[in-house]
Amino acid sequence: MTIRNPIEWSVDHIELTAHALKSVGYALHPTDESFDRAQPQVRRIAISDVKDALLSGFHDFASYRTDVIFICLIFPLIGLVLANLTLSFGALPLLLPLIFGFALVGPFAAAGLYEMSRGQEQGKPVSWTDAFGVFSSPSIASIIKLGLLLSGIFVLWLAAALVIYQATLGPAIPTSIPAFATEVFTTSAGWTFIGIGVGIGAVFALVVLAIGAVSFPLLLDRHVSISTAIETSIRAVLINPVPMLIWGLIVMSALVLGTIPALVGLIVVMPVLGHATWHLYRKIVR
Repeated sequence: MTIRNPIEWSVDHIELTAHALKSVGYALHPTDESFDRAQPQVRRIAISDVKDALLSGFHDFASYRTDVIFICLIFPLIGLVLANLTLSFGALPLLLPLIFGFALVGPFAAAGLYEMSRGQEQGKPVSWTDAFGVFSSPSIASIIKLGLLLSGIFVLWLAAALVIYQATLGPAIPTSIPAFATEVFTTSAGWTFIGIGVGIGAVFALVVLAIGAVSFPLLLDRHVSISTAIETSIRAVLINPVPMLIWGLIVMSALVLGTIPALVGLIVVMPVLGHATWHLYRKIVR
């Protein structure tokens, strides 16, 4: 064993630190030359392909249910914390928009599940730790930035929901959940609130569907720019309007149903949809 002097040791570690910082900088500010030049091609798919993707999602979930359930426990926990904060700060009108708006950030939240499905596809042994492999992806900076974009859309949705409430049921804030439910479901103003909210929420959902349908799996699978990922996702929706609309309705419905039993259903819904999204991406993009 060779004993090195402190100066040599320090110089070597300074060099290692410099290389690490350079790598981080490269990830956060990639040059145009670093991206793949090949333009992703979009296939036409049928409704049966959506069904096949869902079945594959169920298969992946059944194969790794213990691992993915462990990972997806975080989603209902985060939801419950946010719901508690909403109630604590007297923002009860935002509770429903918060629950229904979870689908807006779902594509980003499921990134680790895409990584698990990709590993299984490559024949690798997969466990819950592989979900964190997304952080070693060359496109991690782009994935985070696109995730922040979806988070921004989610915040805009909450702001829009609050404006809708103020215009229909406000300005008074209900004092309890039963009182709020009674006001929403038994008054004409409440049904107006629901109708306008569903309409505007659908617009937000369509925007996210177009932006995020295949963009996150594409960023994980290939080192492409955010603009290329979003443009490819929009083309996927435009070329396959009916299958992708059905897919969007399935995702929205499943996430809403998953949130109803105190968000516990997300433990199953999120991994199935996450894995299915990866398989749908494989059917659409080549």
